[in-house]
Amino acid sequence: MNSLQQNFIKINSVKELHTLMGLPSPLNPLITIIDHSITTNNSKNQKLLLEFYNISIKRSFKGQLKYGKNKYDFDEGTMSFIAPNQIITVDAEENRNNDGWSLLFHPDLIRQYSLTKTIKNYGFFSYEINEALHLSNEEEKTIETIVKNIQNEINSRLDNFSQDIIISNIELLLSYCNRFYCRQFLTRKMATNDLLSNFENLLHHYFSEKSDIILPTVEKLANELNVSSSYLSDMLRSVTGQNTQQHIHNKLIEKAKEILTTTDLSVSEIAYQFGFEYPQSFSKLFKTKTKLTPIEFRNSFN
Repeated sequence: MNSLQQNFIKINSVKELHTLMGLPSPLNPLITIIDHSITTNNSKNQKLLLEFYNISIKRSFKGQLKYGKNKYDFDEGTMSFIAPNQIITVDAEENRNNDGWSLLFHPDLIRQYSLTKTIKNYGFFSYEINEALHLSNEEEKTIETIVKNIQNEINSRLDNFSQDIIISNIELLLSYCNRFYCRQFLTRKMATNDLLSNFENLLHHYFSEKSDIILPTVEKLANELNVSSSYLSDMLRSVTGQNTQQHIHNKLIEKAKEILTTTDLSVSEIAYQFGFEYPQSFSKLFKTKTKLTPIEFRNSFN
């Protein structure tokens, strides 16, 4: 733990970040937009732990950004989202063209707004960096317009409406990003179809065992598919209308129906076989999905 603590710099405020990057003091202590083309921070391989939300667009980026365990080479108009308290590492290279910007805001900015709860619904803040959003030219123009509106509010004289307008624009920005991610799931059909096919094969494998079935968690399936759990659920919801947990439950019910109609196992035995600690939990899930109890379902075949 001590060696880990020595390996990164924790940035607690927007002002601290500006100081580190050699920028003037921020106009707003809770939010800033940094133009990467004018930053003067030349530190190499520096690890930063930021207590902010970080939304960035990078263009013509030479070098790599490391986020968590993964490295990512940025393409044109590539957008990334990082939640607070994540460690990022920038692999600095000489003569790098830092074309792009970062919108950073402290959680305190949205503390008194509904966004402090709804922002948790945007799964892309939990995506791995290699699951970034790739914008079309028109999409990037839309994003740039909203960010300019936020910048104008930051630059303007503060009044009673300033924070409300900034928050509204952040909400609009996130809504558009959500739309564009759904578009990306659908337009990048080959990658999406491969992931969907691999998911279905993996799920089938878990439920094809003849003995006790260990229900996979969302996190376990995502790890085996080398994607984040949020990205997997959002992709499935976009393509199939159901998230990962719903797919697991559907497969469980399908297998339970098979066992109920082909064996004499009791409901309790089936529940334990699926790893349920309490048979009532299995029966409740079954009825929720089928409108019948397991016994009612079995009796309908007699």
